[in-house]
Order: sequence, then structure tokens, then C-alpha cells
Amino acid sequence: MEEPIINVGIGEFDELNFCPTADGNIEIADVEIGKQFHWNKRERQRFNGTFSVKVVGSKVLLINHIPLEKYITSVISSEMSGDCPIELLKAHAIISRSWLMAQIQGKKPDGKPVITNDEICTWYDREAHNLFDVCADDHCQRYQGITKSYNPNVQRAIEDTRGLFLTYNGEVCDARFSKSCGGKTETFENCWQPVHYNYLESVECPYCNTDDAALLKTILNDYDQQSKDFYRWTKTLSQSVLQELLKTKTGIDFGEIIDIVPLERGASGRITRLKIVGTKCTKIFGKELEIRRILSQTHLYSSWFDVEKTSNGTFVLHGAGWGHGVGMCQIGAAVMASKGYKYDEILRYYYKNVMIEKKY
Repeated sequence: MEEPIINVGIGEFDELNFCPTADGNIEIADVEIGKQFHWNKRERQRFNGTFSVKVVGSKVLLINHIPLEKYITSVISSEMSGDCPIELLKAHAIISRSWLMAQIQGKKPDGKPVITNDEICTWYDREAHNLFDVCADDHCQRYQGITKSYNPNVQRAIEDTRGLFLTYNGEVCDARFSKSCGGKTETFENCWQPVHYNYLESVECPYCNTDDAALLKTILNDYDQQSKDFYRWTKTLSQSVLQELLKTKTGIDFGEIIDIVPLERGASGRITRLKIVGTKCTKIFGKELEIRRILSQTHLYSSWFDVEKTSNGTFVLHGAGWGHGVGMCQIGAAVMASKGYKYDEILRYYYKNVMIEKKY
């Protein structure tokens, strides 16, 4: 296998201005990151590689064409801080490289969303990207140009793992990851298509239960450090806020919300089917990201929560974890690396019975 060129959708813009930098790279203003999530912001970002521009409706789509290893260099320093323990960065380079190749190879499992009068059970993967390989945001993997990637830790992690992939039975793994599993990882089928991957079993993870501020500062990028309660969290929704939120997010007028009922949970405790009972309508929602989407102006940290209903009609969600929880727990893996675990030990902890193979 030769190192591929990756086509990355940077985003859609009303207007594009290209600004060459002194080192011959391109700087783009007003790039949106964390779209629809609580850390949403806009940044100036610098890129290398080449670009193409496509007109999509009333917007301009910018696509960056870049060698795979340069793409991964940006990803691991965008997903986590470049000051992370080096063994975490090595582990992340391998799983980010593996996830990307699994998507490009297009081996998607079967399974279609369930949408009926009574239930909306759907998931969000990368099928929407038909003009490029992957997008630059959390929907796929964070790719925020080259500004953060000059850290020597990042460069060393890429050099030491170049061409290494996670494989299972000879095939490249669809190596998912999330920020904090909350103490237990989830299985693939409870978040996406209904198929089981043997290497994505649910595992106990005590490592992400940390309040070590100094360690978290080296692990998380600046905008992620604003999230202080990712391991255990509480979300309070008044009756009026909940009614308006559900109407805005689903287009359905539920009337007064009588109950929020978890119907099914995955291996970690994340809710995969949730029933909303209103005076005008009752409907079931799934899977985990759809549940997170309809119960927050942005997205809930996760769908692992218990529901408390108060006497005045307010609902309190008591939750755990940050993200879907499948595969490697980024904060847990960083803590493992800080305790002396090597990258291969970290990978084999979160992904069962895998091999680490050099493909180029």
C-alpha cells in the first residue's frame, strides 16, 4: 500500500479569502469548529497541501488535498493537546489512521434507520460526505490545519508509528474513540449500524475518573478545558425549556412533557431508545447521538444518564461520560500513558484481540 492522498472537507463559507503565509502555507479565517457542540467557535487556521473549491447551493465548499501522514499529524494535535504523554499520541495516531482507512475502504455494515409514526431511531456516520473523504470536524475527526502540529511530541509520534494500522483478522479496524467513556466503554451497534465488532467490546475504564488539573491541562486543548464535569454531570430542564427544545429540535409539539423514559440501554449504560411522553404526542428516539441532540441546545455530553422528575415538572438528567463511549477513551488512555503504559498496551486494553501491522 502507498500512502494515500486524503480529501478533507474544511467547511462551507459565504466567502473565501486565501492568505499565503511566509512559509508558503495558506491561512483561512473564520473556520468553524465544534459545529453544534458546546465548544463551538471559529478560528483562523493554517493549512498545507493543495485545495479545490466547489459551489454547493449558495455556499462555497473548501476541500484540502493532503498526504495521509500529514493529515494524521494534524488530527492527533487537534483531538488532544500536543503536550500529551507521547504514548497516548502514538496510540491515537494508529487509531486515527485506522479509522480513516476503514472509512475510505468503504466497508460499511448493513442496517437502516428506523423511522415510523411512533419511533425515530437513526445514527450519524460519514455517509453524508459524498464530495470528499472526511470532514474536518468532530463528525469525523478534528483536523485543524498545521498550527498545533509543530509540537515535537506530535512529530515524534507520527515518525514512530508511520504506516502502522490496527487490524482484526487481517482487516483494518474501524477504530472509534471518544473523549471520556465515563467509566465503561460502549459497543458499536448501540451507537451506529446494528452490527457487532468483536474488537469493540465494552470494557471497564477507571482511568478517565480524574480531576488532576495539571494532567488535564496537558491532555486537553484550550477549548476542551472549559468542560469541567465530563466524568459525571447534571443537566436541569424546566418544563417550558424542555417543551420548546423538543419542538425546535424535532418539529413536534409534545404539549406538556409527562415523562422521559429510558427503554433500552447499551453495555455501558448509555440509552439507545428513549420514550418522550407528552400530553399531545408520545414518540421513541434513538440512537445515542439523536438522544443527545434533542435534549440540548447543542448536544448532551452523552446518552448515559438517569432521569429525575421533580414535582413542578422539571426534569433533571444525571449523566456520565463525554461522547459515544465506543473504543478508546481519550482521557482514560492519556491517564494510562501518564502511568507508564506503552501505546500497544493502551490499544490492546481498549480494542480486543487486535494486531498492529505496518501497511506502508
